[in-house]
Amino acid sequence: MQLPTNSARQLEIGDHTRERIVQRHGCRQAPQDDAGEGLPVGLYAAQCEECFKWRLISSQEEYEDIRSRLIEEPFTCHRKTDTSCEDPPDIDYDTTRTWVIDKPNLPKTPKGFKRRLVLRRNFSKLDAYYVTPTGKTVRSSTKMLTFVEANPQYKDIPLSDFSFAVPKVMEETVPESILKSGFSSCKRSKKTKDESVDIDGR
Repeated sequence: MQLPTNSARQLEIGDHTRERIVQRHGCRQAPQDDAGEGLPVGLYAAQCEECFKWRLISSQEEYEDIRSRLIEEPFTCHRKTDTSCEDPPDIDYDTTRTWVIDKPNLPKTPKGFKRRLVLRRNFSKLDAYYVTPTGKTVRSSTKMLTFVEANPQYKDIPLSDFSFAVPKVMEETVPESILKSGFSSCKRSKKTKDESVDIDGR
């Protein structure tokens, strides 16, 4: 499947701010019964407000920092060292990897915690969870409240700093093998989490 050359810019029509930053994860077009392996390392990327080129972001921490203030401080090429709009894009929006669109202004992950994303094996959606400093996995705001109440040393962290909002999977970048196997029907039926694979990159 070949995308038109202006497809990345087209993503911004209708919601000018939301489509300004993308969290990009790698995927391999493996058969569905290959359940023992995860997906390749994920990549983070942001789109320049001025030239619409994509720039790779070096770490999850830097990506979250950009995303947390995206409405107030739109991303531009000049935020990367020795980079300008005159330089070629770092990556192109295409079907060589599966892309997911993130929401702007989500909070940065509190210090000591780790936010992870899991892509369901049918590619229908992602799930978000946090790993606490104690190693506990928390999958909902309710469970996070329970954890904080049981560990008062974290009571000063606002619960609003934990977001379980997940990026949107861009269907046109899902591997054809997944689409042919019933991506749309799987998406509607909302398969359970036990069909998920970790694309956090570790």
